[in-house]
Amino acid sequence: MQLRGAASPSDSDSGTISAASHPSETESRTENAGALEESGAETGHSDNVTSVLVAYFSCTGTTEQIAGWIAAETGADLYEIVPEEPYTQEDLAYYTGGRADQEQADASARPAISGSVENIGQYDVIFLGYPIWHGQAPRIISTFLESYDFSGVTIVPFCTSHSSGIGSSAENLHSLCPDTVTWLDGRRFSGDAAESDVTEWIDSLELPESEVQTVGEFNFETKTVLLNSGYEMPILGLGTYSLTDEECAVSIAALLEAGGRLIDTAYMYGNEAAVGQAIRDSDVPREEIFVITKLYPNQYSYAADAIDAALDKMGLDYIDMILLHHPGNGDVEAYLALERAVADGKVHSIGLSNWYVEELEEFLPHVNITPALVQNEIHPYYQENDVIPYIQSLGIVVQGWYPLGGRGYTAQLLGDETISAIAEAHGVSSAQVILRWNLQKGVVVIPGSSDPEHIRENLDLFGFALTDAEMDRINALDRNEKHDWY
Repeated sequence: MQLRGAASPSDSDSGTISAASHPSETESRTENAGALEESGAETGHSDNVTSVLVAYFSCTGTTEQIAGWIAAETGADLYEIVPEEPYTQEDLAYYTGGRADQEQADASARPAISGSVENIGQYDVIFLGYPIWHGQAPRIISTFLESYDFSGVTIVPFCTSHSSGIGSSAENLHSLCPDTVTWLDGRRFSGDAAESDVTEWIDSLELPESEVQTVGEFNFETKTVLLNSGYEMPILGLGTYSLTDEECAVSIAALLEAGGRLIDTAYMYGNEAAVGQAIRDSDVPREEIFVITKLYPNQYSYAADAIDAALDKMGLDYIDMILLHHPGNGDVEAYLALERAVADGKVHSIGLSNWYVEELEEFLPHVNITPALVQNEIHPYYQENDVIPYIQSLGIVVQGWYPLGGRGYTAQLLGDETISAIAEAHGVSSAQVILRWNLQKGVVVIPGSSDPEHIRENLDLFGFALTDAEMDRINALDRNEKHDWY
């Protein structure tokens, strides 16, 4: 069946939709490191994550240009909707019975999309752009709308066409969305539209207030921090170093029951399988739990296989974060394997453990994705007061292992007169004071324990706050005394 009477979405009345003529129209965007890497989305933000997305499908570049202007005006992220099977000139020729004609004649057609927006939930407002094909949006736009849950989101459509208005195309797309979507009136832009036209239109819209989250800033209400990968991570949790399988099961159950959601393990701990089993046995939804594991240097030479082995061992569909355990031969190549795992959706965020200033300065120029986290030994007797600000200045979150001093040193640290006095003043334990001190310095804490009571206590850190004077007193305890060789 051939359709008639609709204007071509090209910039002329040629009746032919031009095929994409540059790579950005046929390949997913991959310029931004992090959660949107390899997904088709790009951002220009290094310190903030926006809640506005401009998603668009473009063949001639007209829609792409409008999308770019909207993103520039609103500070939004850009996502190009790219077909899994690129359209050719022949596919797009009007009234020939070609692929585009067939798709537009079939309301159920859903062309596959290459890539995805992994962090779609962070967006409150989505501008949705497309050319007009035979009076309607290309069916790939329907694929996009049906690929995600847009409940509670505000969607603003816009189209490009020589003469056809946005008309029923927006109404038909709106019908594909949940009732809780706020659908604003759209706008048609011609091929000769100016940037000022876009600005005027945006100024006329009544958009919801957009909250911009700052990467690395601790939110003590949600008890989370936003990583540079776009994912949120709890700022306190449980370390499983030296825990047996049985202890892992008990400890993780206690953590999750008490509201904790961050779990740290590693290949060398020998308990990845137990951690995964405890997560699967829990009633807590998987997406609420943030699990970290690490590759050891003896795995760097076969890092891709080691990543798959960790997934298999834990029985998880994805791992929230994988770190390199410490510097070693082949660490750059291993990190690049982690980057590929991010692109493949196996891992959400990646980082490093036991990397300090010199190591980071040498390492970072050789990789593409900035680590989301660096995990180092940090406690009142080994404070890394020069290292922490440096890492944070790079947009990287800092996490401390051995926050209570480590095995063999915990009793001494908890019994420190200064810390004990501060604890008594607040009616809390010395462990709680130390952990709160870390949080107020912007350091994520993962104390290890097999005692359910201690695990609950270690999560109860938000009923008090240390004064500046108390922070200074603890800062003065630094001895540069490292308790492990890393």
